[in-house]
Amino acid sequence: MNYISFDSFKLSPEISQALTSLRYFKPTKVQEEVIPLALENQDIIVESQTGSGKTIAFGVPLCEAVQWEENKPQALILVPTRELALQIKAEIMNVGRLKRIKVTAVFGKSSFKTQKSELKQKSHIVVGTPGRILEHLKEGTLDVSKVASLILDEADEMLNMGFIEQVEAIIDELPKNRQTMLFSATMPSEVERLATFYMKSDRHSVRIAQTAANIPKIMHSHLNVRDANKEQLLLDLLTVENPDACIIFCNTKDEVNNVDEYLAKANLPIDKLHGGMNQDDRLAVLSDFRSGKIRYLVATDVAARGIDIDNVTHVINYDVPYEKENFTHRIGRTGRAGKTGFALTLISENDQRRWDEVHAYAFNGEKETHEIYAPNERSVKRAKEAFDKKNQTRIVRKNNRAKELEKDITKIYFNGGKKKKLRAVDFVGTLTNIPNISAEDIGIITIQENVTYVEVLNSKGTYVIQQMQNRTIKGKALKVHKARK
Repeated sequence: MNYISFDSFKLSPEISQALTSLRYFKPTKVQEEVIPLALENQDIIVESQTGSGKTIAFGVPLCEAVQWEENKPQALILVPTRELALQIKAEIMNVGRLKRIKVTAVFGKSSFKTQKSELKQKSHIVVGTPGRILEHLKEGTLDVSKVASLILDEADEMLNMGFIEQVEAIIDELPKNRQTMLFSATMPSEVERLATFYMKSDRHSVRIAQTAANIPKIMHSHLNVRDANKEQLLLDLLTVENPDACIIFCNTKDEVNNVDEYLAKANLPIDKLHGGMNQDDRLAVLSDFRSGKIRYLVATDVAARGIDIDNVTHVINYDVPYEKENFTHRIGRTGRAGKTGFALTLISENDQRRWDEVHAYAFNGEKETHEIYAPNERSVKRAKEAFDKKNQTRIVRKNNRAKELEKDITKIYFNGGKKKKLRAVDFVGTLTNIPNISAEDIGIITIQENVTYVEVLNSKGTYVIQQMQNRTIKGKALKVHKARK
């Protein structure tokens, strides 16, 4: 069947409306193949390149299957990095927002206590890294007795990062009668072994071959360099290229720090991202890059997966990656959403052998990268004025898919939470006593120790805030106002 729109899948009204508001109209090839099978509760093993729309492919069926009334997690998603966990959480919560679906993300280097508290509340779907998921299972803070679907996303990367034993230990704790979907950009033998042992024998295989229609439009080039003047050469290249948004990949956090410091001295709107930074700083940097506050991001391969920003025009491999697979994931940050991207790799004399291996792996000898040469002093001077002018201007992001969805939703703050023994049912009961407010107008409720956030749907937020000024919740008078972003 040719699925020309998401309406072809006969989805529930809440999911269909959310997808339309998010500007998802025509399914990608992987979504066409996976969604019908997943809706039928089939086991599926999927090989598809990065940026092909895999999150929506499994996110839509998960949201369809979720029963709102069930408080325990009904789906578990395993991913290799915290950035990817947060991206998937945001995307699936948007798809399921009108159905009031709550997604919880758990990962290392973040407060276990806070995650434990969130998992005690209604969590329909849990997404996380294997190490932290296993930790919650061992501590008894994650109940998987109602998990009906398991998603292994970026399975090949979880293998590369040494998560295989943890993944298998997690699977052993899950109900045997479940749906399992495995997604991977490549299909090494160990991933196939996982499928053999942990998926049903009648599983379906979906392989999305690269075609002219779905290959990202990326112009590839390389430049031979000397390590001695590499940083200045990078600045000259950026000046001439003058990208709208650029990720510069380095192999080590020390190199990231050095490049970031050098370019920051040239007054570029830049920041860095690597595994040695604490979680709050990493999230703040990603937020600044997504919003356009910074134009350049220097990163290790921690950013090669989990950054889904349509407007990244350039990716520069300052170092040839140690792992050849990471080259594909790095350049996959550009050329997204049908746009043309530019990928440049700097190759020093010591990198040549590694570059030959990477090139053979990435292009199968079929596609050559274009060799370019260092810009001369005259071209750099000529480009400098436009370069400086652009760097003084903040990027205006035009790809906030959630903006249309959120325009009818108001997030309301209450200054009371668990310490005042308040539960979700207390808020629902009080709000539905307001004239013209029903349960369908109440979205996701997040109760913390001292505060609670309630999403009110259907443009009724201002009305609810007004009505709550003289009402109590469980006999307690609470401050009520629109939540700050």
